[in-house]
Amino acid sequence: MPDRRHFLLTAAGAALAGSSRAARALSLSPPMLARTIPASGEALPVIGLGTADTFNAPPSDAAAMAPLAQVLDVFLQAGGALIDTAPSYGQAEAVTGALLAREGGLRTRTFLATKVSTQGHESAMRQLRQSQKALGSDKLDLVQVHNLIDTANQLALLRDLKRQGVIRYVGITHYTDYAHDELTTLVERERPDFLQVNLSVGARNAEKRLLPACQANGVAVLINRPFQDGALFRQVRGVALPALAAEVDCTSWAQLFLKFIIGHPAVTAVIPATSKPANMADNARAGFGRQPDAALRERIAALLA
Repeated sequence: MPDRRHFLLTAAGAALAGSSRAARALSLSPPMLARTIPASGEALPVIGLGTADTFNAPPSDAAAMAPLAQVLDVFLQAGGALIDTAPSYGQAEAVTGALLAREGGLRTRTFLATKVSTQGHESAMRQLRQSQKALGSDKLDLVQVHNLIDTANQLALLRDLKRQGVIRYVGITHYTDYAHDELTTLVERERPDFLQVNLSVGARNAEKRLLPACQANGVAVLINRPFQDGALFRQVRGVALPALAAEVDCTSWAQLFLKFIIGHPAVTAVIPATSKPANMADNARAGFGRQPDAALRERIAALLA
């Protein structure tokens, strides 16, 4: 069965074309799997798009923007909606806004999530206004307190903005295991609409207390660092895709890693970041076909133990 390298070789030509065959094939599939946001009942497709590092490009540089436009097109044609960005990601918000403004605007097809990462309400409001301008959208779907910066103050501000209709959902983020205990306490006390946290087949600490707390308190969960910044691919370099991948319709390691995450019942969506259209097409396929149950998740984890 082909691994990620083989998939990229065969899919690159399609994904790099203006209207890729890979994107068209995904758009003709049944709809991408979606999970319900507990706070509202709204459905959210399980494969999102992260923008950290990958979308930090000069918006005026046509050569740099071209593959990112193709990434977004593949993502949307596959049925994706959630785009996660932040002011601290360099030009990522401006790039996202510019790409969504093409062809009369693609904003209505997306669920835009960004963050506040500063101290105090006045500074946070300046940051939020800059995000609105960069993203080309006065109303944002989700704004998250980034990495526990001034959490109590900023949660109060975001909840006020939610009541005003400026934002639709409020969240909290972090990306390392050491924050999980504090996040668990916040989830139980504050019950934000969303939590964004790290989880992967090689980093499962969130499964111990944090994800069960989210389930118990009706908190939607977004997963970052699904590939551990590429460490998982380095670990399986040269290793053939296992036979069990066929049990959940996976044709690459990337899909298997992502389906391991989606298979957890607390997870609402996962947000892998990429600047490559072929990778986006590969990642999107994890939102289709059979998903692993608890037993199969453990068999997947054992492959990397």
